[in-house]
Amino acid sequence: MDWAGNKQLREAARDGDYGRVIKLARKEAGLTQRQLGDALGLSQSAMSRLEDRGVGNYDISLLASVASHLGIPPSLVGLADYDRNGNSSVERREFLAGVAAVAATPALPAQLQARPEWDSGQAAALRVATTAFRRLDATVGSRDLAETVQSHLRLIQRVASQAPDASHKARMAAVGSEAASLVGWLTWDMADHGSARTWYGSAIKAARSAGNPLLTAYQTGSLAQFEVEVGNVTESVRLIATARRQLGPDLPAIAAAWLSSLEAVAHATAGDERAAERALRSCEQQTAQVPREDPPPWPWVFSFDERKVVSCRVVCAGRLGRSRWTLSAEEITAALSSGHEKQRALLTLDVAAGYLTSGRVDSAFALATRALNEGLRLRSGRVVDRARVFRRAFATATPPGIVRDFDTLLHDAYL
Repeated sequence: MDWAGNKQLREAARDGDYGRVIKLARKEAGLTQRQLGDALGLSQSAMSRLEDRGVGNYDISLLASVASHLGIPPSLVGLADYDRNGNSSVERREFLAGVAAVAATPALPAQLQARPEWDSGQAAALRVATTAFRRLDATVGSRDLAETVQSHLRLIQRVASQAPDASHKARMAAVGSEAASLVGWLTWDMADHGSARTWYGSAIKAARSAGNPLLTAYQTGSLAQFEVEVGNVTESVRLIATARRQLGPDLPAIAAAWLSSLEAVAHATAGDERAAERALRSCEQQTAQVPREDPPPWPWVFSFDERKVVSCRVVCAGRLGRSRWTLSAEEITAALSSGHEKQRALLTLDVAAGYLTSGRVDSAFALATRALNEGLRLRSGRVVDRARVFRRAFATATPPGIVRDFDTLLHDAYL
């Protein structure tokens, strides 16, 4: 097909209506929605929703799959074109600019005097980089990652400052919002709570500037998650309610399930068992709806599944300390099977808190020691802070040896 000569398709691509691009290309290929959906592992209704989505945010991996199957040039669905080595021209430009930001910041303004070739591929390339950094956070220490991510954010800001029109500015604001949120997460993990709150606030403002209710709700929920962990439970519950209002009744199931999980943890932290149970039931019901929808919408990098629900229940059980919330070995094993090492350490401390409540002191401190060692390896302030909270819950005049060993480890925790 003469992609360059198809006026309708080029206009849809320029507007960012990638669903219409896919629809036009599918019809040109002589495929039905069901046929294309079967090839991609999607239902006919999911294909219909994809094609009718209009201008907005799309799942990048899904766009890449559709483009590959239909032979659409990646740039027409907001992705960068790749050379024979698998490198994108946009990514090469941004990588070089990122290196300059780290190694030669004074030279950057001169390098960016030339107006970039603006298309939706720039936002997509920068977003892919942010997603990669978020995945690296699972196994890389925040202090090792933070400087690189902040350089990445500065690059986004510089590129955004050259946006030629309101549409591109909005798109770049969305990309900047996600990067700012990641910086907030990393500074929180470095126990810099003041900076973390500031970065989350910046992420919310940028999401509003982008005019993206889903992203705004996601960033508001991220701030709510932070607030409950630093002890501001009432503010956290208020922020969760705000996030729900921002989305209205048509929020995606993954967003509803995630917000309910945050609410359950907030209520459990406050000691409200009944409210935590209600929120968990809602979370379970909403999670069951997630597989019936399209792939998780950006900015969700990780999906929300049954294991996440179990993990939420583990956290609530640890914080409530109620015998009725005692978990089975299968549930605990499922929760601790996460590949995200920092999250696994935090969950391990919640399991340890549950053991401590039931009087299993040796088992509790054995788990807590393992989690603390993992947190120290990753230099995670969140894990160390949670370990301190765990330790304060156990008071005795003559602590056993395993507790004294834990105290020594904790006292030497200088990150």
